[in-house]
Order: sequence, then C-alpha cells, then structure tokens
Amino acid sequence: MSETISRFGLDELPRAHGETTCRGRIRLSPEDFRVDEILGFEPSGQGEHAFLHIRKTGENTDHVAQRIARLAGVKPMDVGYAGLKDRHAVTTQWFSVGLPGKPDPDWSALKNDGIAVLRHTRHDRKLKRGALEGNRFRIVVRELEGACGGLEARCAAIRAAGVPNYFGPQRFGHGGRNLQEASRLFADPRRRIDRNKRSLYLSAARSYLFNRILAHRVGNGSWNRVVEGDAFMFTGSNSFFKADELDEDIRRRIEALAIHPSGTLWGTGDPAISGAALEMERAALAQCAEFREGLERCGLELARRALRLPVPDLEFARVDDSACELAFSLPAGAYATTVLRELVEFDPQGLPDA
Repeated sequence: MSETISRFGLDELPRAHGETTCRGRIRLSPEDFRVDEILGFEPSGQGEHAFLHIRKTGENTDHVAQRIARLAGVKPMDVGYAGLKDRHAVTTQWFSVGLPGKPDPDWSALKNDGIAVLRHTRHDRKLKRGALEGNRFRIVVRELEGACGGLEARCAAIRAAGVPNYFGPQRFGHGGRNLQEASRLFADPRRRIDRNKRSLYLSAARSYLFNRILAHRVGNGSWNRVVEGDAFMFTGSNSFFKADELDEDIRRRIEALAIHPSGTLWGTGDPAISGAALEMERAALAQCAEFREGLERCGLELARRALRLPVPDLEFARVDDSACELAFSLPAGAYATTVLRELVEFDPQGLPDA
C-alpha cells in the first residue's frame, strides 16, 4: 500500500489543464495567504449564543476557541466554529459561545497581535462544524520562475472548465501519515483510539480512494464528461441523481457547469452508478481492497462527491515581475491547493495545516 499511497494520495495526481510551466512559493508571510469564511447566513441578533467574527494572524482555530472559552467562563465544548482555519495565514471566521442567561463578557479582552474581534452579535443556535457556505481566498505566489507568461490564459481556461475536485494533500497528513494510521486501524479495528483521530483517519482513507477514482478519470479525459451509468451532482449541492437518458440536455448542463459527474466516497450501500462509470471505479480501486473493506467494516455509508470543481470567479493580477495574486471563492469541502496546482508548481511545505 505504501507505494500506492505515494503515487496517488499526495503529489502525483494528474492535472486536467496540462503540466504547469511555472513554479513559485506560497505563504512566505501570513499576509500572502488570506482566507475569509463565507458563513452563508446572517446571525439573528438575539438568542443564547454569542457570535464573534474574528480576524486571526498566526493563530490556529482551536487556540482561539480555547481563549474564548476561558474569557467567557465556559467549557471548550460550548464554543463552536464551522471549520478549521490555518495558523500560517490571515483568516476571518465566526465562533459561537453558549451563554444562556448570561451577558457578554468584554470581548475586547481577546485582542492581541494575532486576534481582532471584528463584530459580535447573538444567535439562537450554536455554530456547528460544516455550517458554512465556503471560503474566499486571496493568495500571493512569489519567486515565480519558468514560463509564467501563460498564467492569465490558464486562469481563463479554469474559469471556463473548472478543475478536478481532488482532496488536498493536507487531508492525508505529513508524508501520508493519516493514511498509514488508517491502514493500522483497518489491521486492528479493536485498537482503542481517540474518536476524533479515528474520524480523521477514516476520512483520509475515503478521500484517498476518491482521489484515485478522479485521477483515473482525469487520465482518460472523462472527469468532466458524460459517461454511461454516471450519477450527477448539482453545483453547490450534496445530492445526486441518475438520468434516465444521457440526452443533449444532460450534456448541455455539464458543459454549462450546472451539473457534474460524481465519484464514490466509499462505504456500504448501493453504488448508485452502473455501466461504464462503475467499471472505471472498479479499475481505479482494484488494488485498494484493504481500504475499501476497512471502511465498510467501520460502518461508513456510501456518499458521492462531484468530480469537478467550478471556479467561476478566479481572478489573476500581477504584483510585480516575480509575483502574482490569485483570488477565488470555493464551497465548503473544496481545497485551494486543487486550484493552485493547476496553475503553478509550489513547495509542499507551503500547504495549510488542515
């Protein structure tokens, strides 16, 4: 399995827009990697939960949540957030704090060199993991080398066609560690393990299998095309459907980036696909019985993920002769690195932590 992980789990996934001709470095400073959370709803202004909109620099999400809990005099479990944001960046995100019948503390006491409270209000529900619409990225790539003159045209191609919706390498841990731990878990499923770590390792194994499926379809050019037996997903939705007939309307909607072919997130249940699409998935995962069977034994239920990631608002601007800035929005669960890798080669050490 180690050889397979090295090839398909991390840094050798095929690109849809051809090999890059340009190399650069990201995150040379936190200001070069900015992420703004898109919550997707407006807090009501009243309720038992304080909502804090925070900008952080050089701080990880868990550390900020712990500081909030201490200031508010609550347990860490009473502090909610929608997703982790990287420490080596400038990020904005929302936190919630359960304060039933209690007034707000002085939130300005949170302020330090790395934390600023932009806004605070109230809401009637705790902010839960995944309860966000997406993120807006603004990334500066510096020390550009190679044939970089085509970057703007490459951005235009990505706006028109999207990119493969790979899980980013950071999903798998440094050097694929999360996959190695998943392999250990499958070998001894009764081994006692922290619940959060167990979930992390199972998610890594599932993501790895999805990336193999997608890599197979990028390799044969079908990742953004209609294949007999496919199940399709709408842009911005986690639901999927099977078409009774692969007619011109389906092809038109695929070309318009309104719907997308989907790949399996492995687990038990109906495979939801058939024919040529099912045969491609079987071929892609033929050597992965350990992970397939392990995920099934652990009780995960089959789900699906779009093979294509639209990036309609991708913007490109030159900073100077050796740097450029990229700006784009992605839905929750998508990775900025999947967009970056279609444009430039970059040092893996510049990847976010999560």
